[in-house]
Amino acid sequence: MTHRSVGEVMTTTVICAREDTPFKQVAGLLVGRHVSALPVVDTGGRVVGIVSESDLLTKEELQQDPGAPALHWWHRRALRDKAAGLKAREVMTSPAVTIGPEASVVEAARLIDAHHIKRLPVVTKDGRLVGIASRPDLLRVFLRSDGQIAGEITAEVFGAALGTNQALARAEVSEGVVTLTGEVEKASMIPMAVRLAGSVDGVIEVVNRLTFAVDDTVLPASADLTEYRHTGQVPVQPSLKQVE
Repeated sequence: MTHRSVGEVMTTTVICAREDTPFKQVAGLLVGRHVSALPVVDTGGRVVGIVSESDLLTKEELQQDPGAPALHWWHRRALRDKAAGLKAREVMTSPAVTIGPEASVVEAARLIDAHHIKRLPVVTKDGRLVGIASRPDLLRVFLRSDGQIAGEITAEVFGAALGTNQALARAEVSEGVVTLTGEVEKASMIPMAVRLAGSVDGVIEVVNRLTFAVDDTVLPASADLTEYRHTGQVPVQPSLKQVE
């Protein structure tokens, strides 16, 4: 099935920082805009990094605090340079994890999970920022109407993929839960229909109630055994004539 692209769900109005944006201004943008991270772009609009709340908190983390546990020396060394930063380019994480607008929402969700991040800058092939894909943006696929989901399953699963009679097999959808009913031509089509329906954007669960006309999962008997069942005579194998 064709999944929605990142470009279809991304937010196109993006709050970003320049490389020379002062530390305090970056903090003000994060707090004032209620976001957890900002893309950092160069003068050409290309993403060079991303600055997050955790990046800024390193400065506070290294403050003297007699009541807090002491940091290990290697942890202090790793944080010291970032904590000393005064501009976005000095505190940002680089390179940023990005994605293209043509990528699927599935790819975006996997990237977000793999890198334990909350948002992905969306960039063109030359790295220019065109949007941001956040977790809430990716969740929009689950806001598709039941009618849209049912129509896609009927057309793409039963029609295009399986080539079955769309008048016999149906997809009933309620709150994203799909119930497949009716009859398909072959038994082997049923698991395919369930798998493909489950891959449609917005589907939460698939309930299978399909029946079939022909069971093509059973191996046919050999021609000889079929003849034996019809005639009751054991088939005789032809003997080979010995060559003198």
